Amino acid sequence: MYDQLATYYDALVKDEEATAAWISFVNKYAYGNTFLEVASGSGEIILALADQGYHMTAGDLSVKMLQRAQVKDHSEKVEWHCFDMRDLRQFTVYDSILCFCDSINYLIECEDWRLFFQEAYAHLKENGVLLFDMHTKDRLMEFAEEYCEAGYINQTAYEWTISAEGDLLYHNFVFYDDGAKPSLEQHVQRVMSSDWVTACLKEIGFQVKIVTDFTKPGCQSGEKYFYICKKISKGEKR
Repeated sequence: MYDQLATYYDALVKDEEATAAWISFVNKYAYGNTFLEVASGSGEIILALADQGYHMTAGDLSVKMLQRAQVKDHSEKVEWHCFDMRDLRQFTVYDSILCFCDSINYLIECEDWRLFFQEAYAHLKENGVLLFDMHTKDRLMEFAEEYCEAGYINQTAYEWTISAEGDLLYHNFVFYDDGAKPSLEQHVQRVMSSDWVTACLKEIGFQVKIVTDFTKPGCQSGEKYFYICKKISKGEKR
């Protein structure tokens, strides 16, 4: 995954206004100064946070996405690793753990979500915070009818379609070389029930707060739910 898309990722989805919104969200809800970002992608958010003085560790399962991030300005401010978000055993404990840009939706099985939450809890300091976002069920309705985008990126022709089937979102990318030969890549995401996710987090030991689309309190109609999950102190009520 991301073998083809990594080359075009920033040109396709980079949004400075959205990055600024992420930074504002982190500044408002994160705890402390030592952060671990999982599924950090091309590094836009983590590099902006590093420029603010946070101590950043980050990484991704995709080697090619990591390579894109590591050649950017100020990448030396971040400690980079290639790893699976479901296994954080190589890491220490942090004030905050971040998982953004609906990356968690790439976990297809319920057990994988639970495993990530358990790993995050184990690698947070007391009172530490897990911040992540996920698609809402509205996204399934949005893409019940297939979305299609086509154009050129750096003189490379591409097509991008998104469709929903059950609780899964399918992203299909096609990139054409100079001879019109296609390179295909499919990404699959699972859209989970917010009730199940919240119950799972609380069972593990988190205190949970949710906002919709960065600012709207609670679960409302929108594209994404943003979770603020605090590892509560011993004796503190959830």
